[in-house]
Amino acid sequence: MSSKYLTLYKMIVLYMLKRCEVPLSKSQIYDFILEKEYTTFLTLQEVFSEMANSELIHEKTVGNRTYLEITADGEEALKFFGNRINPTIKQEMDEYLKDNSMKLRNEASIQGDYQKTAENEYTVRLVVKENGQNLVDIALSVPTEEIAQNICDNWQEKNADIYQYLISQLMS
Repeated sequence: MSSKYLTLYKMIVLYMLKRCEVPLSKSQIYDFILEKEYTTFLTLQEVFSEMANSELIHEKTVGNRTYLEITADGEEALKFFGNRINPTIKQEMDEYLKDNSMKLRNEASIQGDYQKTAENEYTVRLVVKENGQNLVDIALSVPTEEIAQNICDNWQEKNADIYQYLISQLMS
């Protein structure tokens, strides 16, 4: 793969990270770039790896998602090489971020994670964030990894209902 194209893909990722108001996960970036058929999955993996190694991005894993943050070095690189992104591609990225802002925000603010804490015990942590502050932060102890994973998956879909139920029960 030509370094010219790898640089372009890196700039696309950095541009998305810079323009989005919430942290983006690798899978969200994969979705956009692969849907537009800019490059392949394997090339994008190489791009992420090179960007992390050169400290253009910082990776943070929460549950089964890896979120990316642009670093100061990444912002500098974007200033120097961002003009290599075709204006049409920039427009497509801006439209994608605008059209999917609620979905992207929800995915970043609703977090479920678990870890093994003892033999036959897992601690599940369920969080809802808004403006960087935790609105809900629940820790549960469960006996199996399967139950822990199921709870995390359901939290993504049912968090609003669970939050409303908790508030109504605690206020009555």
